[in-house]
Amino acid sequence: MSPLTRNMWRDIRKSKGRFIAIILIIMLGVLIFVGVKAAGPSLNDSLNKTVADKNLSDIQVISTTGFSETDLKLARKVPGAQVEATKMKYVIGGKSKVAVALYGYDDDAKQNQLIMRSGRLPQKANEVVLDKNAKSKYSYKIGQTFKFANDSGLKQKNYKIVGFADSPQFIDNQSRGATNIADGQVQLFAYIPQSQLDMSVATMLNLHFNSLKDKNTFSDSYKDSVDKKLSILKRKFRDRDYQRTTEVTADYLKQFDQQQSQLDQLRAVDPQMASQQQVKLNEARTKALKKAKTTYTWQTREDLPGFSAYGESSDRIAAIANVFPVFFFLIAALITFTTITRMVEEARSEIGTFKAFGYTKWEISKNYYYYAISAGVIGAILGAVIGNESLPRIVLALYKQYIALDWVVGLQWWVILIALVFSLLATLGAAVIVIRKELVEGPAALMRPKSPKSAKKILLERIKPLWNHLSFNRKVSYRNLFRFKSRMFMTIIGIAGGTALILTGFGIQNSIGASGNRQYGEIFDYQAVVKLNDDANQTKVKNILQQDKQYKNSTAINSTTAKLKANGQQVNDVNVYTPNSLQQFKKYVHLNNNLQKQGVILSKKTAQLLDVKKGDQLRVNLTGGKKISLKVGAITDNFIGHFLYLSPQVYQNKLGKVATSNTLLLHLSSQTSAQRKHLANKLLDSGEVMGTSYTHDVLDTVSKMSSSLKPIILIFVLLSGTLSFVVLYNLTNINVSERIRELSTIKVLGFYNNEVTMYIVRENIILTIFGIIVGYGVGNLLTAYILHQAATEQVIFPLTISWFGYLVATLLMIIFTAIVMLVTHKKLKHIDMIGALKSNE
Repeated sequence: MSPLTRNMWRDIRKSKGRFIAIILIIMLGVLIFVGVKAAGPSLNDSLNKTVADKNLSDIQVISTTGFSETDLKLARKVPGAQVEATKMKYVIGGKSKVAVALYGYDDDAKQNQLIMRSGRLPQKANEVVLDKNAKSKYSYKIGQTFKFANDSGLKQKNYKIVGFADSPQFIDNQSRGATNIADGQVQLFAYIPQSQLDMSVATMLNLHFNSLKDKNTFSDSYKDSVDKKLSILKRKFRDRDYQRTTEVTADYLKQFDQQQSQLDQLRAVDPQMASQQQVKLNEARTKALKKAKTTYTWQTREDLPGFSAYGESSDRIAAIANVFPVFFFLIAALITFTTITRMVEEARSEIGTFKAFGYTKWEISKNYYYYAISAGVIGAILGAVIGNESLPRIVLALYKQYIALDWVVGLQWWVILIALVFSLLATLGAAVIVIRKELVEGPAALMRPKSPKSAKKILLERIKPLWNHLSFNRKVSYRNLFRFKSRMFMTIIGIAGGTALILTGFGIQNSIGASGNRQYGEIFDYQAVVKLNDDANQTKVKNILQQDKQYKNSTAINSTTAKLKANGQQVNDVNVYTPNSLQQFKKYVHLNNNLQKQGVILSKKTAQLLDVKKGDQLRVNLTGGKKISLKVGAITDNFIGHFLYLSPQVYQNKLGKVATSNTLLLHLSSQTSAQRKHLANKLLDSGEVMGTSYTHDVLDTVSKMSSSLKPIILIFVLLSGTLSFVVLYNLTNINVSERIRELSTIKVLGFYNNEVTMYIVRENIILTIFGIIVGYGVGNLLTAYILHQAATEQVIFPLTISWFGYLVATLLMIIFTAIVMLVTHKKLKHIDMIGALKSNE
């Protein structure tokens, strides 16, 4: 082993703390960079594997009148389509009389296979497999009986529970979709043998394409492919709704013709009896013909409960991963650069000695390069392995809102490679720059200590009244701050970076929660929306509402949906609200502008997507096919969803008729879950209401979305705090080692241990305070950028950071400074003054 190599190993042994600190800083930077970058893909890959293994359908079509063999033949004409017909309906069941999505189980079906959590699949006519939530929420057990309502249209009411399952159609444990029975929310799904459903035809078509099985279900490539398949399917079914309506109508009319014939025969015997029965027959005929109207509902995986929310959740983590860990890693790299630079500068005399002995520049420098490479590679490998293998699994484990997935955690090789390159730039890059700079000087100059920086007047000295009142120690501290500018900036960057990262963690969570709170606090001031039937008796509905103790008042509006187009852009599913009374409407929806004056008001996110501003024209395709053009009068704040508000006058002018009321916005006092369910059921039972939706449910969803990030944010805060501590400790050590002769001098002059410590720590306190203040600003900017990246088409996240986030970030920095102060104090108490003051020559 050459003297140079032996010297390198001796340096590592002598300065184990510094070597380990470099490894730790690089490891932490790489850990969070690789770990968070791997979390998003792991979430998507895990869901992809789960739904692929269970053959989740790519497209589902639901018909109000069921599907005939003709429909199946048309669907099979879509290239590559595997088509399965399923009997499905919404019924009321269980002890709590909840809405249940009931499916007919077919042993031969290959799509949407159940994930059994306990028990087995149904084998006999009287057996049922229930949603896993039936066990966890309603305490059902295998062997018990599950009872369906009398009007469920089943061959029997009671079924024996033989198993509990998850379904790839319902990945969100909390959401099972909406319906027009019970309280409007599906609570459970269930499977009974298909023969048990008293239905002559299937009501759902499932289409699966093997060519799409290996695609990421959230990728643009998959979505584009599905959209193309869906377009072909819709073309095949063009005018099919009219044909199917005619077919069903013909079946109904055939039955009514037979009944009419019997009634005509009765008329000859009893006129009076026949007339009464004729009225009933006519009513039945009218209802049946309405029922015969066929409507097709087209849906892809994005329309399934929880699917879009899951994708948006992984997108948010990806947005965080694009900024948070990069910023984190840059801080780590910067501090590592400073540490390596200081290490090489400390070895000036050794470098000069080796140069005097005739060693070449390469021979001298390579050992420092090896030192830097060793620290960088060890830190990068440890960080990459720990980050890639731990953080994605922690995130997956925390996603308890969703069904248990088949975990897929692959090595993110390109991310690891980027991290390794940055690690080497921070370590090896620093060594190369500093060594090259040092080796330019001759041996004699290198073996002499560097000349200390000369002091210069600082700004405070020019403010005489303030400067003259400062103590000697304070004057020295302030001068030293500006004398060592690089160390000052590094400390501020380290503290500010740690503060900003902690603040950003809290900011992301607070802002996601704020979207719902501000939407239903500042903008929407109602607690429920009641959707009325086309021919609803509003007086009857009002009477039911007034009997409810929690009801206060309501306002009627016309509510519909539309597609908006402008500047080559399109936004679907825009809620179009037209109030009956503008004065009342103001109490329920708070807009930035006067609707009466402006005529047309558009929500902000919708305007951004369409790239329109006040005065621009919109093309509006209303549900039902009516197309109109509108001029945007104003743009209003909005955080969730897309909204277009029309004044009654604009509605009448553009559509040629008065806006009819089809929706009620309700003011309600605080309700329990049971009270909400009771009111919704009562309204549905009246036959005048399609459904009731509560703002509480939306807020609950947003709250869960925010809560699901809590553990992830905690990980960020812990890692950010750890990095900040290591950075502060490392920079303080560098500070002490750089000024060891200075500190020894003042100790020899009679300074007490506490005074010597404060000589260094006072600077740390000032820099920590300044770093925290800078960190507040950087944290807000970083949070705002991440929220902009994480925003979806439907949701804007307003920048919101609670006082608690500021408090935690500030306290952590103060605690770290205090710990470093104590460690530094112990170290300074044992300074070898004589050794430090000995001449280098």
